[in-house]
Amino acid sequence: MPTVTTEAARKPPKLVLGEIISFAYDTFCSNKVRFALTALGMVIGTASLILVVTIGMTGRQYVLNQIQAIGANLIDAEYQGGAQRNATPDLLTIDDLRAVLQQVPGIVAASPVVPLDDRISIGGGKERDLRTLGVFPSYSNVRNLVVLTGRFFDDQDELARNKVGVMQQKLAQQIYGSVDNAIGKVVKVGGLPFTIIGTFRERVDTFGQSEVTDNSMLIPYTVARYFTDTPSVKQIYFSAAEPSMVIPVTDQVRKVIQSRHRPESVYMVQNLTELVAVADRTASALTMVLLLIATVTLLVSGIGIMNIMLATVSSRIREIGIRKAMGATNRSIRYQFLSEAILISLIGGLTGVVIGLALPFSVRFLTEYRIPISGLSAIIAIVVSSLVGILFGTVPAARAAKLDPVESLRYE
Repeated sequence: MPTVTTEAARKPPKLVLGEIISFAYDTFCSNKVRFALTALGMVIGTASLILVVTIGMTGRQYVLNQIQAIGANLIDAEYQGGAQRNATPDLLTIDDLRAVLQQVPGIVAASPVVPLDDRISIGGGKERDLRTLGVFPSYSNVRNLVVLTGRFFDDQDELARNKVGVMQQKLAQQIYGSVDNAIGKVVKVGGLPFTIIGTFRERVDTFGQSEVTDNSMLIPYTVARYFTDTPSVKQIYFSAAEPSMVIPVTDQVRKVIQSRHRPESVYMVQNLTELVAVADRTASALTMVLLLIATVTLLVSGIGIMNIMLATVSSRIREIGIRKAMGATNRSIRYQFLSEAILISLIGGLTGVVIGLALPFSVRFLTEYRIPISGLSAIIAIVVSSLVGILFGTVPAARAAKLDPVESLRYE
């Protein structure tokens, strides 16, 4: 009786996806130590990638918080020079402040800064330097100061020309031992007695790089005028209503001030947006450098996967020959070894993702710091680990698929 040959009978059996994954899992289980050590490189690489992104985001957030603590809406105007030889310096005045408030919309507060240097007696015949700054009551909000004890002087103190002062924290501690002891003490400045009604500190330590130093005391501007012959001021601070208004308001302030003074006079009117941009670029550059390091780690782990898979192919030549003799196609052999490489990569990648996310979460849980965590970085890490498995598993898989079944069966 003749044999009926159908199209289905002539086709070799195919491996479905479930069987390919099952073969890969069985192989992984039979060589746990070897494959686990291979996946270790992927664990380190993916964890590093997530931590790198976290470090970059944390650094950027920290710098931005520091800048915002100084005053995100802050605009600073100061005379730079430019006066002709033997000409009187064209300094800023309180009238410039009033003109800006009248002509520039979007400014919610402003304060001049009039510095006065003196020496005060601290008892026992000792003296020390004191920098007194004449400012408006709004200076506390404009500069985002922190009042530690007592209070800041208000509009009534300003109008009544009350001789009161708010002392810097470190100065109060050095002279009186603590900020609490400083309240109610009297300090003579220029022969006038000033009662300390409060102590303060900058929200972010500027390390003496601002007008506020460790030996500063703030007094009402109207009282500071007793010690000056002219209404000129060293600096004027403005505060915009919204961060989005800072740049246009800065330009308008510059134009108003320049229009009120000689053309050759130079005034620096600046804000912190440029500093924010520099901090952002620095954080991005740091993140890119660290990402390159993490990428190198992933490449090294990928090479390790390729090496172990090549060694696996060499040790399983006879198995490959038997499978081909039973009808396995080159494609199924290729998929089998490629799936093993991807499985190693995914196991290492998922473990690395768990470690990479667990560390920032543990910091947030154990401390008060809120480290930003990017879920996108975890997704990218898993995708990258899969791509590494595919890229570096292709060569061993192709080599296994090209083996001759007859030669493979003879291999010992």
